[in-house]
Amino acid sequence: MTTVSHHDTPVLNVALLGGGTVGSQVARILTEDSELLTERIGARLNLAGVFVRNTAAQRDYQLPSLLYTTDAEELISRADIVIELMGGIDPARELILAAINRGAAVVTGNKALLATHGTELFTAAADQGVQLSFEASVCGAIPILRPLRDSLSGDRVTRVMGIANGTTNYILDQMDTTGISFGDALAEAQRLGYAEADPTADIAGHDAAAKVAILASLAFQAPFTLDQVDCQGITTITAEDNEAAAAAGFVIKLLAIAERVSTNGDDGVVLRVHPTLLPREHPLAAVRGAYNAVFVEAENAGELMFYGAGAGGEATASAVMGDVVSIAKRLQHGGPGRPHTPKTSLDALEIGHTTTSYMIVVHAADQPGVLATVASLFAEQGVSIETMQQAPAELTPLEAERAAAAGETPQAVLRFITHRGLEQRLADTVAAIEELDVVSAVTSVLRVEGN
Repeated sequence: MTTVSHHDTPVLNVALLGGGTVGSQVARILTEDSELLTERIGARLNLAGVFVRNTAAQRDYQLPSLLYTTDAEELISRADIVIELMGGIDPARELILAAINRGAAVVTGNKALLATHGTELFTAAADQGVQLSFEASVCGAIPILRPLRDSLSGDRVTRVMGIANGTTNYILDQMDTTGISFGDALAEAQRLGYAEADPTADIAGHDAAAKVAILASLAFQAPFTLDQVDCQGITTITAEDNEAAAAAGFVIKLLAIAERVSTNGDDGVVLRVHPTLLPREHPLAAVRGAYNAVFVEAENAGELMFYGAGAGGEATASAVMGDVVSIAKRLQHGGPGRPHTPKTSLDALEIGHTTTSYMIVVHAADQPGVLATVASLFAEQGVSIETMQQAPAELTPLEAERAAAAGETPQAVLRFITHRGLEQRLADTVAAIEELDVVSAVTSVLRVEGN
């Protein structure tokens, strides 16, 4: 409930759930920028307390000890605005629902929670007439959710494609620019603080998958969840992949893609996360280090790109505070909460419904007619080849000597880049190539976008 101070300046009580990296920066802004925020809002934001598991722990921004509490429900009971920055599913879900049911507005940066239980939370907020805002859940400081929800609401978004995870972008960038291995690049990312001690959520693509589910829900006004995203991480990317990509004029990025498709009478959205080849002249190819960028295509607006810091305490706190100030202004001046409820019933379609392009690298016998034999399979599957190249497999002198002594057939490296085609046909082509007797191995299959 809003109270009034002795200076007749309205006060809004803020409960902060979580005192970690982002939570500490939010606490700092609420404390150090209090006067500026009061001027902008017309009410003072009072940090009522911070829910933490250990009140004695040292934090990036230390508040007076009396502000830390282990009683989340009591803290929520005193709040007009609740900021949830704990992460994870439970108890975050229960605490957000408790706040909503008490009539408090909620700001969260919890992408995993929204990508799995978003519909439940948004429905509860709409029923109670309170605001649930979540700009910080995707791409840190980059203002991408509000433009999708508001600025492009009169347009028809057809595709959202982005670099949504800074850890993987840093790793792939290092592999591309320095030639180091995946393991060495990951170790460097951990040393610099870009990757967690357990980096699985990032390198397996799960973090980006949660974000693309949220982006798709806003872009296409339909409820999408994490389990509807076809997800592939970057752990299988090798130095050889980067060499092949560079030779063909591409760079490898982990892309999160949501696109509206219509095939065989099926109209829906395909959600996918996977390593992708981009032409070096594509705007997303220039996104370096731990930065993020989102590329949006709409029928009338055309192509738009949003770029900036995608993680970090200060950057994410900026997005959190944008939501807080927006909510506080509404509470101060009146008006109902803006519910986020689906407007369409678009289905999530299997990845086989999308169209894309492949780069396929094959090791095969270096003999006359082998290239033609492999290439003929593309025609049989109805897939068009854009470029193909053959070169002898590079062996060290010792490897060449051993292969000759063993009577092994000399090997060639075949590299094919296809024109865009139906994903399922491309996948079937790869499977058929693997069955050929003259093929030793399909060593790399990477999708290509932007060409």
